[in-house]
Amino acid sequence: MNKNGAKGGVLYRTYRPQTFADVRGQGQVTDVLQKAIKNKKTAHAYLFAGPRGTGKTTVARILAKSLGVSDKDLYEIDAASNTGVDNIRQLREAVNVLPFESPYRFYIIDEAHMLSKSAWNAFLKTLEEPPAHVIFVMATTERDKVPDTIQSRCEIYTFKQPTRETLSESVVDVAVREGFELERAGSDLVALLAEGSFRDALSILQKVLSVASGKKVTLADVEEVSGAPRGELVRRILSALAEKNAAGALAVVEEAVVENVDARILAKLLMQRMRVVLLLRFAPDLAGTLAKDLADADLDLAKSLVKSAGLNSDALRALLEAHAQMAYAVLPHLPLELAIMDLCAPATMRV
Repeated sequence: MNKNGAKGGVLYRTYRPQTFADVRGQGQVTDVLQKAIKNKKTAHAYLFAGPRGTGKTTVARILAKSLGVSDKDLYEIDAASNTGVDNIRQLREAVNVLPFESPYRFYIIDEAHMLSKSAWNAFLKTLEEPPAHVIFVMATTERDKVPDTIQSRCEIYTFKQPTRETLSESVVDVAVREGFELERAGSDLVALLAEGSFRDALSILQKVLSVASGKKVTLADVEEVSGAPRGELVRRILSALAEKNAAGALAVVEEAVVENVDARILAKLLMQRMRVVLLLRFAPDLAGTLAKDLADADLDLAKSLVKSAGLNSDALRALLEAHAQMAYAVLPHLPLELAIMDLCAPATMRV
């Protein structure tokens, strides 16, 4: 545990997994790697592909440690800053040097997709005939940008985004280890905002804990620090949509704009709450699992809106489309306003 608490260090570094057993949600990678090590069948080149913040570099470090590689023989290269053929030529020369004190010289090439075409061509020769004492791990968020000739010479492992439940549990665990009690609805909001990234989840938690006034951290604390809309705003918009009250819903959106709420977060929370309503209607057993992560007020509202005709699959689909359009809209909240107008207007008057 970080003895100085959240204010004494960066959480995602403090609680970075140190062993394969510590890694959450990537069993399809860690289980296979552990068996390969046990059976002495490790490869000389790996490609770790997957979304940002899912543990690719962390697992690469754990792999190196598991193979007995010391810090002196571990090299991390940021391909985004070393994209050229000259950088790779220097690497090709360096790999011929024997390790200082380890079985391998271990290279982690992060953001590998950023290498230039000429750099890849220069690197290919080394991958075709690698020295026995060298292991490469290339990490990338964009596997399709890595040449097929490179991929064919690597063992490829795909990292998946952790579920919101996994992220939420991880956040709660770190909060406890830091000496805080984090309300479940608060941890779920952190997980939602992190968008599948462990690193982002702990970065958000870092901010929340750094300003916490006490050891019990509530949903309201997370909302205030993260810039997420207050739960009340989301509930009022959802209620207005259920009643097809465009004026009421638009007025609340304007409140959110004045409060400088992130429009995409607002839309995402609306989708999450509406999804629970629809699942309560069509799959109550499944909805029960999701509902446990909601604040009491949100769950009560969802139950009261189960029979509302205004909340349906078309409404949820409209919010999905609005959320997708926000990334490039001149006014980020405009797609949400248009979706509200369309959903609340009679069919003959839809914009």
